[in-house]
Amino acid sequence: MNPATAFARVLVDELLRGGVTDAVLAPGSRSAPVALALASAERAGRLRLHVRIDERTAAFLALGLAKASSRPVPVLTTSGTAAAHLHAAVLEADASGVPLLALTADRPPELRATGANQTIEQAGLYGGAVRWAADVGVPEAGRDEAQNRYWRSLVAKALLTARGVLSADPGPVHLNLALREPLLPDDEEADLSGPWAGRADGAPWTDSGNTGVVQPMDTGPARTLVVVGDVPPGSGAAAATLATDEGWPVTAEPSSGAWGASVRGGALLLGSPGWLAGHRPERVLVVGRPTLSRPVSALLADPGVRVETVAAGPRWADAGRSTSRVGGPPFTPTPMPGGAAVPASSWWEAWQEAAVLVGRAVDEVLDAAPGLTAARMARDVVAALPAGALLVLGSSTPVRDVDRLAVPRPDLTVLANRGVAGIDGTVSTAVGAALAHGGPAFALMGDLTFLHDLTGLLLGEGEPAPDLTVVVPDNDGGGIFAQLEPGEDRHARDYRRVFGTPHGRDLVAIAGALGWGATTVTSAADLAGALALGGPRVVVVRTDQRAEAELARRLREAASDALA
Repeated sequence: MNPATAFARVLVDELLRGGVTDAVLAPGSRSAPVALALASAERAGRLRLHVRIDERTAAFLALGLAKASSRPVPVLTTSGTAAAHLHAAVLEADASGVPLLALTADRPPELRATGANQTIEQAGLYGGAVRWAADVGVPEAGRDEAQNRYWRSLVAKALLTARGVLSADPGPVHLNLALREPLLPDDEEADLSGPWAGRADGAPWTDSGNTGVVQPMDTGPARTLVVVGDVPPGSGAAAATLATDEGWPVTAEPSSGAWGASVRGGALLLGSPGWLAGHRPERVLVVGRPTLSRPVSALLADPGVRVETVAAGPRWADAGRSTSRVGGPPFTPTPMPGGAAVPASSWWEAWQEAAVLVGRAVDEVLDAAPGLTAARMARDVVAALPAGALLVLGSSTPVRDVDRLAVPRPDLTVLANRGVAGIDGTVSTAVGAALAHGGPAFALMGDLTFLHDLTGLLLGEGEPAPDLTVVVPDNDGGGIFAQLEPGEDRHARDYRRVFGTPHGRDLVAIAGALGWGATTVTSAADLAGALALGGPRVVVVRTDQRAEAELARRLREAASDALA
């Protein structure tokens, strides 16, 4: 085997030994040895390979696969700007703790800084956004056994680091792969034996029994509220188990893994000052990084509330700079004098009863509103999904509507890119997550989020099609801006263009042109029927920006009135 081919086959073999089951490829010349090794592994039934023409789409597809499977997923590109297109997904994986593996092919050192075609400075390209980066040495002839040890140990370290097995801080890893010509194999495919052999019995070169999953925490006083935000897989479920055992109410973001234990409409409860005055917790136990709710942020900044944070790794969030104590698992909350004055059962029941009142109030408003609104869709989509389904939520309004209005369901898997909360790559993330999930999958995202990642809909010939239904409330632009600040009418002359950003496009026609089944629905009954059709499918509902903003105001008022 020529050196580039040997390296590629060893690299792919060690990835598979380390637990990789899916890989994503964006085609290119310099990455050819690794691309062919991945294709060979797929033919042998050892791997599922996904090919995309757009590197950004490929990266977010890999992100979705990794999110849904909790396994490292490599994404391979050629050199030059192709590598730069992975950066947004790397940033999201960094902030969300997702084990993404960026494999970027590169020119060998003698072709760098010479003006060679498709060459940029790729070493260290992603800066501090990766847990570890390595500029891999160029494969050479004549050093087979030593290089085999180097390559296999390098891949094993990359996988262990991405999984966070020692740091409890999973995240992206970058391997920059410098390759010399010849790039194509000069022999038939052969077993990796002799100097190219791995460990016996298919074992990885280096392994660890540490999973990096947060273990359940110890107990504390009764009047505690558990807030669960964006967390690595497993952390949210551990927090929910503790809260249930202790009788503590939970307000959890939909994608936290603890949402099934959350009170409905926690943000609406916390956003009702009169009710909160009589039900303010002594302590808030924060697990992960809250990203959605202003009322939650206000509570965490309240000087009268003790905030303790449980972090899954060495990085921890403290947006209000109010954390009095931080620790990793197992974490023992600080005992507080008088903390058990309110029995745990009474404390939990008060929150549950309030959630029921708020739920009834917002349901009445949603059901009375004319037409099928985006807010009602958030509630109805969650309610209509089959048990065991996957739901991917777009940033901006949809994830917030689900957080405030939907009835939490423990029998759904809910994912969202809440690390840096961008709208980019959401379609691709949903496709990747759906392919990893294996069962019926759904996504709810706004029209701008949908348009931002149209190439995510483009499935090449022979690529597996996901059973994914993408539901898009189409308000012809950025409707969330109408809800963020009061008094936008003072700027009505410019609002529509610079905030509303109308696009005027037929999303059903666009989805159809890219090969997806697509339809428009106008009623709740039609929505339920469309969700039952299966995917790949796009379901579009036309809504109105101003009407949605007014509905959001009425929902907040209804919640406060119900709690008065």
